Amino acid sequence: MKKNSLKKHVWIYLSVFALLIIGGICFLQIFSLNIYYEWNKKNEIESIADKVKESYENYNYNILDTLSFKKDICIEITEDNNILYTTDSVSRGCIESNSKEINDYKLKFMLSGEDSTIYKVINPKFKNKALIYCMKLDNGTYSFITSSLEPISSTASILRKQLIIIIIMILIISFIIAYSISKKIAKPIENITLLSNEIGLGNYNVRFNSGTDISEIKKLEDTLNKATLELSKTENLRRELLANVSHDLKTPLTLIKANAEMIKDITYKDKSKQDKNLDTIINEVDRLNLLVLDILDLSKMQSNAEKLKLEEFNINDMIKTIIDRFKILSDMEGYKINYNGFDYTVKADKKRLEQVVYNLINNAINYTGKDLNIYIDMIDEEDKIKVTIRDTGDGIEKQDLEHIWDKYYKIGKNYKRVNYGTGLGLSIVKKILDMHNFKYGVESKKNKGTTFYFEIEKNGD
Repeated sequence: MKKNSLKKHVWIYLSVFALLIIGGICFLQIFSLNIYYEWNKKNEIESIADKVKESYENYNYNILDTLSFKKDICIEITEDNNILYTTDSVSRGCIESNSKEINDYKLKFMLSGEDSTIYKVINPKFKNKALIYCMKLDNGTYSFITSSLEPISSTASILRKQLIIIIIMILIISFIIAYSISKKIAKPIENITLLSNEIGLGNYNVRFNSGTDISEIKKLEDTLNKATLELSKTENLRRELLANVSHDLKTPLTLIKANAEMIKDITYKDKSKQDKNLDTIINEVDRLNLLVLDILDLSKMQSNAEKLKLEEFNINDMIKTIIDRFKILSDMEGYKINYNGFDYTVKADKKRLEQVVYNLINNAINYTGKDLNIYIDMIDEEDKIKVTIRDTGDGIEKQDLEHIWDKYYKIGKNYKRVNYGTGLGLSIVKKILDMHNFKYGVESKKNKGTTFYFEIEKNGD
């Protein structure tokens, strides 16, 4: 595994987790087993003590023999220091009755005046820990129950060996499972990293699909696929923008140069031809200036370098003023702009909204049908004012509608260079309306024309 890799970290974390669990099991087995065993033995002896008392009262000591055998304990009943009953077990739980240690504890209890008590002692014969439960049965009659505090040695030894084997098996299985899980998690991310490097090299055709069922990684793949698709679109638009801007710059520059050379070499003596060449130069310079201004406007708006200057104005008067700017086209080329509006005061950036209406009318003029009609309507709806600009042209294919706001987007892949504009008009419209938070859109029917619209909320600014 590579240093600091995700696979290595996951494997280490899961392995440490497994070791902690095993450590906890070992701790409970080694350190708490004796405590639990002692607590259990005390409860067991107290339960047996009740049966010893019952057997003594009924003079039935056969039960005590069975208890002594099954529970591996020793029971002794004395009366005035004479033994009435005793088991002859030689287990590690038994303590010899005549040993000094047991006699000292017996005497201590007898002198205490208590009905019962329990002592923890060391068996002098086997050197193991044991419990002595002392109980007063009657005047001068006492019962002493002893039991070892150590688990049966052979059983305990087998359990310890079994525990070691189980621990080793758990460790091996844990390491294998931890490695498998770490690989399952890390492999898709490694694939994503490799494909991301491809994107960094400019290959936007990659698709992220590792086949994992981990929801977080699947969401990451979906997000990256969307980002890659958008990057691909942006790259295509960038190339088209460069190509089209270069084309739009090259043509007027060529005309300017050609006309300037004609003035210098051919028409400098012919005043009328010279004026015509100069007019061409001026028109092409104006066109270049318009292109540069559109690019600057769009750049400033996209970088949020320019803020809106809101003011109240009559939108009806504004639209009429813009229509008048196109009167020369009506007079010279026969375009007919049909307007239906009413007085209404809105609050917006007047200069930018003029730009929106101008660009939409200009776009309609460029693409209207043979009848040369453009229709502009103000519609008073319940909670908003809707402005529509409609042409009677060929319409736009459904798959192209969502892209028409893109810079220099080629509708139907057959690029028609606009007669009056720069190819950036709709992108500027979109940005201005987004800055105002105005709703907008486009509707189109094949061979029936296209309608652009935007909406201004009545109660909003």
